[in-house]
Amino acid sequence: MLGAVADAHILIIDDEFANVHLLQRYLTGEGFANVRCVSDSRQALGAYVEFKPDLVLLDLHMPYLDGFAVMGQLHDATEPGDYIPIVVLTADITNDAKQRALSSGAKDFLNKPLDLTEVLLRVRNLVETRMLHLQTRLHAQELERKVRERTLELEESKIEILDRLAMAGEYRDYTTGEHTRRVANVAAALAQVTGARASEVTLLRKAAPLHDIGKIGIPDMILLKPGKLERAEFDIMKTHTTIGARILSGSRHSLLQMAETIALTHHERWDGTGYPGGLAGNSIPREGRLVAIADAFDALTHERPYKKAWPMEQVVEEIKSQSGRQFDPEFVAAFLRLFEKSDLLALAQAVPNEKFEAAILL
Repeated sequence: MLGAVADAHILIIDDEFANVHLLQRYLTGEGFANVRCVSDSRQALGAYVEFKPDLVLLDLHMPYLDGFAVMGQLHDATEPGDYIPIVVLTADITNDAKQRALSSGAKDFLNKPLDLTEVLLRVRNLVETRMLHLQTRLHAQELERKVRERTLELEESKIEILDRLAMAGEYRDYTTGEHTRRVANVAAALAQVTGARASEVTLLRKAAPLHDIGKIGIPDMILLKPGKLERAEFDIMKTHTTIGARILSGSRHSLLQMAETIALTHHERWDGTGYPGGLAGNSIPREGRLVAIADAFDALTHERPYKKAWPMEQVVEEIKSQSGRQFDPEFVAAFLRLFEKSDLLALAQAVPNEKFEAAILL
């Protein structure tokens, strides 16, 4: 007998001790190493849960709980989709009894008095079916695991490509290549402080680095100019929002859709005087308003070709003064709460990981 079949767990539930003893001795003699017997139907459920049988031999007519009641208990204790065959042992060969047993979960019948040769054939066939079921389920679980791993790999590769795209755009403007990550970290922290769901916080942190991707299309003579831009030059600089939105447009991926929105709207102002224009107040998408504060914070706290870094206290006062003008007042208040409880510069520099949001002090 094959090892898997011989090692199958067989549970016999019958109140007649002679039947139980006969079946156990016979099946053990035929090579089945794990046979357990229950003669009190009230103990059937406990034995089923503990023993985890691959096959159940069940008498129908027993005191306390009959076979139908026991099948109901076993059904409730079996995981959905699992296949554990039940063979009914009965002297009742009426159609009503068979139909009721089948509807209660029985897979086969053995008539009493038992023919031991028939018992062995039925048991072997059903145990083999049970083993095939287990193999199929394990194979399906392994395929699901591989699909999950592959899906995760694809998702990670998408994120890596987007990160590198953001860095490619940033290296034309800044020397460190860290601006996009810092903006993403602060924007994600603000999102959490303002009550965003964890999934939204994570999505924002991944999308925000692309906020300035449109600067790829801005000439170096304007992008890298050390002094103040002329009006015409500034008008060209403004187009990085629409360029970025066009680069990111048309995607079905939620991350790129959010990135498109951020690229287009992160220079809109609460009072309606921002660019590319046409939006004010709450009509500016939430993610654009969050990134606007994070972007301004990073610009003020770090040196640029045209300015020195500001002291932190001065930066905070500037952002506070722009509440209701450049920035959403609610988000400015959230920024101030975050400033009171966190080292914002350290937070901005943090390498994102799965515990990033949990580390933000609220």
